[in-house]
Amino acid sequence: MSQTHETVPDGAPEERPAAPPGRPVLMLALATIGFAVNFWAWALLSPLGPRFKDDLSLSSFEQSLLVAVPVLVGSLGRVPVGALTDRYGGRVMFPLVTTATIVPVLYLGLAGHSSLAALLVGGFFLGIGGTAFAVGVPFVSAWFPPERRGLAIGVFGTGMGGTAISALTTVNLVDARGMASPFLVTAAVLATYAVLAAFLLRDAPNRSVSSEPLTRRLAATARLAVTWQTAALYALAFGGYVAFSVYLPTYLKTGYSLAQADAANRMAGFVLLAVLMRPVGGWLADLVGPTRVLEGALFVVVAAAAVQTATPSLAPVGTLAFLAMAGALGAASGATFALVALLAPADKVGSVTGVVGAAGGLGGFVPPLVMGAVHDALDSYALGLALLALVASAALAFTFTAVQRATAHRTSGTRAA
Repeated sequence: MSQTHETVPDGAPEERPAAPPGRPVLMLALATIGFAVNFWAWALLSPLGPRFKDDLSLSSFEQSLLVAVPVLVGSLGRVPVGALTDRYGGRVMFPLVTTATIVPVLYLGLAGHSSLAALLVGGFFLGIGGTAFAVGVPFVSAWFPPERRGLAIGVFGTGMGGTAISALTTVNLVDARGMASPFLVTAAVLATYAVLAAFLLRDAPNRSVSSEPLTRRLAATARLAVTWQTAALYALAFGGYVAFSVYLPTYLKTGYSLAQADAANRMAGFVLLAVLMRPVGGWLADLVGPTRVLEGALFVVVAAAAVQTATPSLAPVGTLAFLAMAGALGAASGATFALVALLAPADKVGSVTGVVGAAGGLGGFVPPLVMGAVHDALDSYALGLALLALVASAALAFTFTAVQRATAHRTSGTRAA
């Protein structure tokens, strides 16, 4: 078998078997589809939030909690799932996570939508679908050489467009065929993918397998500077995307008096642009470096959030501000995981991804709660958007300093090796 050489984090060259021709692209496609269908399930409650608010007489905070709980569980669950992926690989973990997600989807569709308590229980276990991200990043990363990982992981990241599928189909299916219909459709898609993944997925022949116990591996991951540097950036980049994808329909309905379907369609547009920009961010990171992409994207987020604090008219200023944020957050998300692929040790990519992915999800959990509480107290969203601009400014300063130094050190070390 032919061999390829790759420089591992300590600088020592390692011989690894080459992948069969075309296999990396096939595995990337299968992983991206798996990410998309799991995220579709993960986002099922968000488009229905306004409907549940009206039907169950929920407060703004209760509605925000309902859509945020799956985000929280999916985020925290990425930490152990990422570590388990380092050990067992995506071939085992993708079908396992997908199959486990079917149970809460069926529960919510058939029995769990009659009360806030039932929805929160279903939403808790629905969070399992959100852990698929921590399976896919190390799985895809192992299939591609370092100089192509930014683009490959960015393409995989387009699977977050599963939230757009949910936004475009869930409300329409409920209106046409009843509350259970979107959940039944999603469960069927999940089951189909789980079977295909079990038969078709293969782990990369050059995959670095960690033999450390789970607790020791997580402790080692926590000691890496790259873990917390990229976690902080992803908490804003992907967290901002998640926050808007789950809360934008409520924001547009409350702040601009849009109809539920119109608000959901606009959210889908936000999601679609962010999804398309994620591989662009990874591709640009391969070309000019992840820190430069992050710096430019974060500057756009600061400016757009500052503009939106004044709640301008949607045509055209508000729409342009949200589209600019969508593109910038998508590009920053892609660049962040290009940074993970650059700085993380090969046998800990899954563990680092789990922590970073958890930070991103937690970054999406907090803002909807803040926005709901602020609106209940002040009847305005301005303060929440001002806080976004402030946090993005801090992340921009952090990228210019600590992250830029870490990247320069890693790059100079690789050249020296």
